[in-house]
Amino acid sequence: MARRKGLTFYQKKKRLDPRLLKDVVELLVGGAVAVFLAFVLVFSIGMRTSVVGDSMEPALHNGQEILMNRILYRISTPKRGDVVVFLPNNNKNSHYYVKRVVGLPGETVQIKEGNVYIDGVMLSENEQFDKMIDPGIARNELLLENDEFFVLGDNRNSSEDSRSGNIGAVAKDTIVGKAWFHMAVEDESMGLIE
Repeated sequence: MARRKGLTFYQKKKRLDPRLLKDVVELLVGGAVAVFLAFVLVFSIGMRTSVVGDSMEPALHNGQEILMNRILYRISTPKRGDVVVFLPNNNKNSHYYVKRVVGLPGETVQIKEGNVYIDGVMLSENEQFDKMIDPGIARNELLLENDEFFVLGDNRNSSEDSRSGNIGAVAKDTIVGKAWFHMAVEDESMGLIE
């Protein structure tokens, strides 16, 4: 029998490496568990709602979806500048209101010449917002109780907020949560609310 001269090619059978398969399965299972836990965490702590009206423009727009943290204010209290979601006078038939905290419990709030005064001192955030034409019930000094907050919309002259007699100071137990993330209107991406 004659031997062939030259190169010969052997086709080696490809085998799936069990270690590689194990790593891929662990990665997929770990990723699925992480996504599931994140989903459960966000939706057990968070709640989704929509902004109604233009009172929070330019930060938030009418119809924009927001995610709120429902747990945070059970262990802490709202701070000045927080954007909170609440039911006015705990009215379960009302839509959720989204406003910015301006006055804190125990403080006096008054609106003079379009500006907010806290304990007689003009609030420094006034440069960011338009001067208010109508001071509403804050025309006179208001003393907030130990569990009350004074809230305003960012679009100060187009907002129904604590200046309105039918809303007034917001009790802590009517605050559902802190606005946490918002869906951008144009591209539906998520953004943190500051």
